[in-house]
Amino acid sequence: MNSAPASDIRFDCTGCGKCCTGHHVPLTLSEARHWAGSGGQVIVLVEAFLANGLGLPAEQREHAMRRSWPVPCGSSEAWVTITFAAFNPGRCRNLNDDNRCGIYEIRPLVCRIYPMEINPHIPLRPEAKDCPGEAWQSGPALIHGNQLVDKRLAELIERSRQADRDDIRAKVAICQALGIDVSALKGNGFTAYLPDTAALAQALQQPALEQPLAPWTLHVVDPQLSAELEACGAQVCSEPGLYYSFIGF
Repeated sequence: MNSAPASDIRFDCTGCGKCCTGHHVPLTLSEARHWAGSGGQVIVLVEAFLANGLGLPAEQREHAMRRSWPVPCGSSEAWVTITFAAFNPGRCRNLNDDNRCGIYEIRPLVCRIYPMEINPHIPLRPEAKDCPGEAWQSGPALIHGNQLVDKRLAELIERSRQADRDDIRAKVAICQALGIDVSALKGNGFTAYLPDTAALAQALQQPALEQPLAPWTLHVVDPQLSAELEACGAQVCSEPGLYYSFIGF
């Protein structure tokens, strides 16, 4: 794979198109508006942790809380993290026959950042990416001495993180308008929704931020974990959802 030490990583895209195939691409709110408005399907992925930190490693708390929003959950409070992502179970709808991006100049922020990770708690691991081995053997340095050296990429990553923080309240309102109110516990899985594209496009236009927050439920399958959450006052369910899928870890 990569002959350089783990602390020294180079990357040069080979144009293989693998990163554009079979991957749901996280979108900022403005990108989701454009994607849904042009007929693209958006998948909504939700995870949450309790206000007391249950479901969240202590070292991740600050990052997680800055991109989450508190909502009622039983007699407790859950902090929900919501990801709107371009739904790509196969080839991306914008990937041309020659594996070139048809919207390259306006491609999503996450596509511009790839292969770097946005979550500061997830290190870049070339072996976890779909890129062929030769992609990691040449090109400009991404990481040297465990530090990101590409300033442009660093700026894009910070833009993405800031968009998460700026967008989360509106995402909660949009989910409420669409009837999305069940989350997985962070670290235990995601709940995944495929809302009607037209309904989502409409909800995206003007989120009802003034509406009181509706209660949420945590989907947990493990009985012991469910009992632990209920002891904290959380509203919990374990039965399969009619309008969402539970993706467990």
